[in-house]
Amino acid sequence: QVQLLESGGGLVQAGGSLRLSCVASGGSFRNYVMGWFRQAPGKEREFVARITRNGITTYYADSVKGRFTISRDNAKNTVSLQMNNLRPEDTAIYYCARTTPWGSDAASRPADYASWGQGTQVTVSS
Repeated sequence: QVQLLESGGGLVQAGGSLRLSCVASGGSFRNYVMGWFRQAPGKEREFVARITRNGITTYYADSVKGRFTISRDNAKNTVSLQMNNLRPEDTAIYYCARTTPWGSDAASRPADYASWGQGTQVTVSS
C-alpha cells in the first residue's frame, strides 16, 4: 500500500526558510516521478515542483523558481523541498505526490499524479 508522509511545515516570517520532507513507502521509489503541489484556502491545487526518477532534472513553477529547490534521495525513499525567501503568498498546504511507474517526466497537473500525502501546512507571516 502506498503511503506518502510529509513533514517540516510550520509558521515562518517572510524572508525565512523551511524544508519539507516526504517519505514514501510501497513500491520502488526510484520508479516514480515525484512532485510537490500546494493549495491555499479558496484556491485550486497548484503545481510547485517536480523531479525525475534519477533526480537529474527538475522543474519549477515560475512563482517559486530561484527560491525553492526540490531534491530526492532514492536510497532513503525521500523527496524534499527547500524553500527560501518565503513570501506570504506561499502560505498553503503543501502536498507530496508521485506518478504511476509509467508517469511522464513532464507531469505538472494534479491529474498526472496517482498518490498523495496528507499535506503539511506552511504559513508565512508578513
